[in-house]
Amino acid sequence: MQVSGFTFVRNAIKYAYPVVESIRSILPLVDEYVVCIGRSEDETEALIRSIGSPKIRILPSVWDESLREGGRVLAVETDKALRAVSPHSDWCFYLQADEVVHEKYLESLQRDMALFLDNPAVEGLLFHYEHFYGSYRLVGDSRRWYSREVRIVRNDPDIHSYKDAQGFRKGDRKLRVKPVDAYIYHYGWVKDPSAQEKKLQYFPSLWRDDKGMEEWRQSLPKTADEVLKQNIDSLAPFQGTHPAVMRDRVSAEDWIFDFDTSQKQFKNTKDRLLYWLEKRTGQRPFEYQNYELI
Repeated sequence: MQVSGFTFVRNAIKYAYPVVESIRSILPLVDEYVVCIGRSEDETEALIRSIGSPKIRILPSVWDESLREGGRVLAVETDKALRAVSPHSDWCFYLQADEVVHEKYLESLQRDMALFLDNPAVEGLLFHYEHFYGSYRLVGDSRRWYSREVRIVRNDPDIHSYKDAQGFRKGDRKLRVKPVDAYIYHYGWVKDPSAQEKKLQYFPSLWRDDKGMEEWRQSLPKTADEVLKQNIDSLAPFQGTHPAVMRDRVSAEDWIFDFDTSQKQFKNTKDRLLYWLEKRTGQRPFEYQNYELI
């Protein structure tokens, strides 16, 4: 069984993406790792090369800034990396630049890929998610955060990234997938406030035109802390351990992001009721699913 890792990234240093930790987290599982690097304003390529692994293969890229509708450029860059993986690979393991896998899941993921290798009906593997927010101590626990998504897919030319690169499709249909007992740790909303402010000033431009971006910037509060807090409906303390590759970043957290996790800020009764129902049943009814369970 051969496995390829793949990702895309641009301006990883400027926006403080944990892309090195992301790549390192699954290097033991993959035979190669394709990293599609967009033209950057910092030393992103040198950062990736500093990992020093012969498994890493760099694919230079130039982003098409006109592909703003629905964040389409993110899917295009994902597909560039996916199309560059070895034709001999059976599985393709996708991580975005702010996603990390805990080492405790590597052995079981190896078994899962081997288990479904000869079952062509299984087109992908579905992961649970932990979404960290504001601090490495806090996670989003409401329906505004997607609870599961596909991150391992077959090496099939008909499989492609969907919309803004959240998941995948085969042609125009959802992938048929099996769930795995593993989590993706998503760190996109935890970073030094200065880097967070830069991201908030830039990242929405992948979805908005120039007029929309100007309106967005004018509507932003003064600090990243204020932006984050105005978008909270519910947070919970993180009860687990972080991946070993994240140890230095976690220990370097020197900003204060305080939030009383007992406080809930739902906008309507429906969201409050569905949150209550999920906490008591462990089920999330009516959640959008970008995949088909088999």
